[in-house]
Amino acid sequence: MPKAYWISTYRSVNDADKLAAYAKLAGPSIAAGGGRFLARGEPAKVYELGLMQRTVVIEFDSVAQAVAAHDSPGYQAALAALDDGAEREIRIIEGV
Repeated sequence: MPKAYWISTYRSVNDADKLAAYAKLAGPSIAAGGGRFLARGEPAKVYELGLMQRTVVIEFDSVAQAVAAHDSPGYQAALAALDDGAEREIRIIEGV
């Protein structure tokens, strides 16, 4: 079964305190769901239409595991703490 990757990109951070509260809850929740953080932070370099925005890449053993981690009560509590603190996208994609 192919691995899965949860990719988050942040268009903007509106409230650093809310983002910090989210991170405090999200990290342990994602790890408990089997997620392994591979990269996070600002891009070292962007090309073509790339935007200089915070990006997070998390690896899971499967799409089902990634979806379950996102939908878990712990991660939903992290989302509630984030509220309107950031504008971002999350994509879960299957590895090749």
